[in-house]
Order: sequence, then C-alpha cells, then structure tokens
Amino acid sequence: MDHSVLDKVKGGLIVSCQALEHEPLHSSYIMGRMAYAAKLGGAVGIRANTVEDIREIKKTVDLPIIGIIKQQYGDCNVYITPTIKEVDALVECGVDIIAIDATKRERPDGKTLEESFKEIREKYPDQLFMADCSTYEEGIHAAEIGFDLIGTTMHGYTDYTQGATLPNFDLIGSLVRDCGKPVIAEGGIWCPEDLRKAIDTGALTAVVGTAITRPMDITKRYVEALQ
Repeated sequence: MDHSVLDKVKGGLIVSCQALEHEPLHSSYIMGRMAYAAKLGGAVGIRANTVEDIREIKKTVDLPIIGIIKQQYGDCNVYITPTIKEVDALVECGVDIIAIDATKRERPDGKTLEESFKEIREKYPDQLFMADCSTYEEGIHAAEIGFDLIGTTMHGYTDYTQGATLPNFDLIGSLVRDCGKPVIAEGGIWCPEDLRKAIDTGALTAVVGTAITRPMDITKRYVEALQ
C-alpha cells in the first residue's frame, strides 16, 4: 500500500468534482477549474469521474485523485467502475486511488464482487482500491477480500438503504472500529460541522461533493428553506 498517498489525505477534505451529462456544469474544463478552486481552498484530494475529466484536472491540480468511471450497462444497478474495462482506463490515466462499487448487488459481467476484485487485484497488485459500500456488512466484506480503503459512499443509494439519514456517523464509527482498513467518510456531508464530526469519528479523510460542487442542488436547499 502506498502510504504516502494516505499521509497526504489524512485528516483533510477531498472534494468530489463531478457533473453528469444531464447536469448544468457537465464539462471537463469546468471540472478542471472546480478542482483547481478546491485545491486553492485547501482540499487535500479530488474525486473525479471519467478519463477526460481526470486528464483536465491533472493539468492544474497535483493533489491525489480518487478516480471512477460511471458506466451504465443495461438495467444493472452497479455503475461505479463496474468492470475491469473501466479499471484499465483509470490505471492508464494514472489515478492514485480507484473507487469501485462494492455493494452486494449483481454486477454487469455476472461475476460476484469477490470474483471480479480477485481478477483486478491480480492484474494491479500495487494500485490502491477504495470500496464504495452501502452497509456495514459490505464494508467488512470488502476489507476481507483486499480493498485498501473502505468508503460509505453508497449508503442511502441502494434500494436496501434508501431513506437512511446521512451522514451516518454510526456506520462510519463501526467500520473504523471493525474493518481493519482506513475508512473514507462519504455521503450527505452538507456542512463543516458534519465534516469535522466525520474526521473525529475516526475516518482517515472525507469526501464532500454536492455541498461544494453542485450549485443547482445548493440553490434548491436555500429555496426550500423559504417554502
């Protein structure tokens, strides 16, 4: 495990700079500027989607990057770096950490997470991999099969965790206590107080996306306060 990357992000804020095709800020150039702004603001890392965005971000930002590729295969619910094809592309563009959906849901290639990750790990033994999990059990399982970092990314975003109150500090704390791997807090961190509490709960670092990089959603929250 490359501990230098973990040392760089320890106790700090990772900003997720992503905009999907249907969103107003969808543009690799805009995500590059967003990441640069995050760096100037004191972020210790960036989470980014697609090779195009990552390459653009790397032009001005030298922080560690958690790379993902959101790819939909048919009606499969697993879309965050779902197959080894996406892993290959992320390795090629040189991200520090690759995040993969590590939920118990069926994968597009028909393999179990364990089968899929075994193949990935054998091909890339020195790459850091983050497990995007939705439950305690998934986090423990991901740690057992060799993921380097355990994230709470998918909590509230699977059909069996829908409606969960975010952020779930109990989940973060339980994984910190039991999984034996560094934990990355992600999901529903809306204010500086949430971030502080996530780190105090024992997370190595925390990822904040919507609250910083999605102005449409931020605006909605303010508008809702008036209704």
